[in-house]
Amino acid sequence: MSGSDALSHVITFCGKCSCGCPELYIDHEAPAERRIVITDDFGQRIQMSVEQLEVILDEAREGRLSSLVAAGLASGG
Repeated sequence: MSGSDALSHVITFCGKCSCGCPELYIDHEAPAERRIVITDDFGQRIQMSVEQLEVILDEAREGRLSSLVAAGLASGG
C-alpha cells in the first residue's frame, strides 16, 4: 500500500498468496474517526475509528459475524 509514513501495518488477513490480501493499518496522522485503515485485495480502503473497530471485534468474539457468514454461505450469497 502506498501512502504516508504514519501508516503502521498491523496484520495481513491471509498472506499465503500474492493476490493483495486485505490488510489492517493504523494511520497515526489521521483524525480519530479515520485512524483505522482496512485495505482490500482490489486496492480499496475503508477508514474508521478505533471505537468502530472495537464494535466489530466484540461482534466477532460473540460469534455474530460467524453466524452471518454461515447464513450467507448457506443462501449462496
